[in-house]
Amino acid sequence: MTADLVIFGGILALPGGQRPGTLVIRDGRIVGVLAPGEQVEAEETLDAKGLHILPGAIDIHCHIRSPAYPHRGTVESETSAALAGGITTVFEMPITNPCCNSVERVRLRRDHFEQTARADFALYAAPATLTQTSIEALAEAGVIALKIFTTPAPPGRGAEFEGLSWPDAADQLQVLRLAAQANLPVVVHAEHQNILARAAAAARVLDPSDAATHNAARPALAEALAVAQLLTLNIEAQAKLHIAHVTSASVLDILRLFADTSDFSAETCPHYLMHDEDDVAKAGVWGKINPPIRYASDSAALWQALADGTIDHVTTDHAAFAPVEKAAAEGDFLSAPPGHPGLEVLLPTLLEGVAAGRISLGRAADLVSTKAAQRFCLPQKSGLMPGAAADIVMVNLGAETVIDQASLQTAARANARLSHGKRYRGRVVRTLLAGITAWDGSAIVGAYGNGRFVTPSLA
Repeated sequence: MTADLVIFGGILALPGGQRPGTLVIRDGRIVGVLAPGEQVEAEETLDAKGLHILPGAIDIHCHIRSPAYPHRGTVESETSAALAGGITTVFEMPITNPCCNSVERVRLRRDHFEQTARADFALYAAPATLTQTSIEALAEAGVIALKIFTTPAPPGRGAEFEGLSWPDAADQLQVLRLAAQANLPVVVHAEHQNILARAAAAARVLDPSDAATHNAARPALAEALAVAQLLTLNIEAQAKLHIAHVTSASVLDILRLFADTSDFSAETCPHYLMHDEDDVAKAGVWGKINPPIRYASDSAALWQALADGTIDHVTTDHAAFAPVEKAAAEGDFLSAPPGHPGLEVLLPTLLEGVAAGRISLGRAADLVSTKAAQRFCLPQKSGLMPGAAADIVMVNLGAETVIDQASLQTAARANARLSHGKRYRGRVVRTLLAGITAWDGSAIVGAYGNGRFVTPSLA
């Protein structure tokens, strides 16, 4: 049978290592991985000479917030940005208005995303009702995982956080127990509320325009203590616990201390790997993210954690606001909305890490693709192997990515001040979704609405 597409001449990042080879694609899936020189008839061929071929990235932590806030970005604009960055699947967080916290709202968001999504997508849900029946219903609706915060809802955003905020340890334990019974992972934004409250009160006398004030208001200790508490609870619950956006060396110490006590994993993000508090000071409130970007020593510790396996996931925590929303709080880190665009720098960040000798290319593929498919039960996204979806990114390690505001696909391009002008060694030159080119290196290709709702295999 004739293949739909053959990609030849490149270096394949396979589960067993890198080697030259040919990918054979039919009906949106990889049906063969051939040695160089093996021939197969195909309707289309792509010459990948000089390029490395990776599985499409899976961003397991993304905030598009649609449909409630179209002025911040739409499903179409932000999934376009994902494809430009080599991301073929996004996991959308439940923070919208109202919060995605019921089967009905999961279905409404699924239907909304399916209309214009350019990349594949999965949906998180908030556990608004802590009963086995409600959690099992969310699992049956196809959510990828549950999401909670260990902090109260921010003032004025109660509807967005309904079912997300569980600052009490007993409630956190109940979420973990119920999720374990439903075989759903629980992803947690972990900061200890009591430590935050004291730190925030003390920070009110500091200069609000100073980036250091944000770190003072949300210290690494709050993060480390919340993570330690969750990991202690999970020794009893034995859920699939995932710690979101690790920022600091102190949290890494906690993760290592609790190794092998339960089934847990952790992630960090490009902004914590590539920036420090000095960069935030230059960017102003546009560089405010929760938890805060910390110090150069923390960035170095995070890279080491990626190399040694303490952290197995890198995600964007993409969180777009309208420029006017950030500008309204200019000069005030304590009141500015937290978040930064990240979809188009996830893979370039790791390629820069490869160029710098911090991690291998195979490890980079694991961190943004293979490990996510394993952790969140998506065998169809398991890598460059027969039977897997032909979600593929082609990269040129000898080229360079330069972040220019005008060329970014995200609607929040003006907010990306931490990234503006930044240069990364390595470049995404083509992204394929289900075997069809969706990003050709300079523009989105094809109509929107090609993205599919993906659900975990929980059996």
